[in-house]
Amino acid sequence: MIILWIDPGTTTTGFSIIERKNNQFQLIDYGILKTTPKIDLSQKLLEIWNDIVEIIKKYNPDRIAVEKLFFNTNITTGIAVSHARWVILYEATKRWIQTFEYTPLQVKKAITGNGKADKTQLQNAIKILFGLSDIIRPDDAADAVWIAYMWALENSF
Repeated sequence: MIILWIDPGTTTTGFSIIERKNNQFQLIDYGILKTTPKIDLSQKLLEIWNDIVEIIKKYNPDRIAVEKLFFNTNITTGIAVSHARWVILYEATKRWIQTFEYTPLQVKKAITGNGKADKTQLQNAIKILFGLSDIIRPDDAADAVWIAYMWALENSF
């Protein structure tokens, strides 16, 4: 089973690909999708959609997990990110790919046991859990890997 995890954004979208074989999880790929700076939101959404379509074509995921929105202080940014999430969820739904959504609090608590863990704690936990030689960079790619691990924890059977 191939699972695509996405940390949506309008400037940078993180992604990771994990394969599950015999209840073992292997990190296949991760990275970021960047949009062109200083263009309209509609054009950014088109770029995100094109990139997501290419990733789906390349890896043919069986499941897609997406980070849920968390509104802190900047609602304008949150609304733009919700548009990016919509593009991703639309493409998954159009292709009949089952989707899952997790909040940052759920992810932090599942990985570290602490819903208020900082990025350093999460990065080090993922480094250990996947047997990596270094922490994952940039942060958006690392976020997508955390979401992946969250799904893996909930679906290990």
